Amino acid sequence: MKRAICIVAGLMLFAQASGAQAPAAGQKVGLANSMQRAYATLKGNLTEAAAKMPEANYPFKPASDPNLRTFGQWIGHQADNQFLNCAAIKGVANPSPAQSNEKKAAKAELVKALAAAFAFCDDAISSLTDQSALQMVKQGEGETARGGVASALLSHGLESYGIVVVYLRAKGIEPPNANPGGRGGRGGRGGQSGADLLSFESAMASRVVRTTISSGSRVKVCRTRSRFAGMLFVVYPLPS
Repeated sequence: MKRAICIVAGLMLFAQASGAQAPAAGQKVGLANSMQRAYATLKGNLTEAAAKMPEANYPFKPASDPNLRTFGQWIGHQADNQFLNCAAIKGVANPSPAQSNEKKAAKAELVKALAAAFAFCDDAISSLTDQSALQMVKQGEGETARGGVASALLSHGLESYGIVVVYLRAKGIEPPNANPGGRGGRGGRGGQSGADLLSFESAMASRVVRTTISSGSRVKVCRTRSRFAGMLFVVYPLPS
């Protein structure tokens, strides 16, 4: 049996994904506004996570699996995904060659690429309305509702953020949202090392739990006491 860190990267209700921006009593938050709130939180967390990791740790990955991305590759991969999805949302050609950012290595280049990807996506998300989210846009050889593409963008971003949080924790670095609503922080769980990762909760509806699995497969449905039991877990074995 092998110990592993299971990264649950699930897209919950968009309003929950923006925990600090929960609607006030009587306030109604529509589909587009929910996506915009979630996007703003995701942008802040990913941008800060990329800045927090020292350049020396950008080549870091928590296991020797050749198929496992480094921290830097995850930042580049996220930038590539944003360019791809936001081009579809906007109905324009992708201005960034496919997988070009994931091939970059320097922190400065990757931070710049992520910022450019968010800049490209900003108006795609801010211009969404409940009506335009239902309009069909070209995606690949077919068509998808614009809101569906935006949902895929946010879902992928949540997955990426949940994963880079584990990389940060493995290096003893407190992630951007480690102290949502006054919890955690230096006086709480902020000083944990990678070996102490236990039930870290993300304000972006991503959760890290320690569990036992029977193989080193990268993707498993893990058995856990987490309230997210039964969801698809992205599994990356970490050194014990």
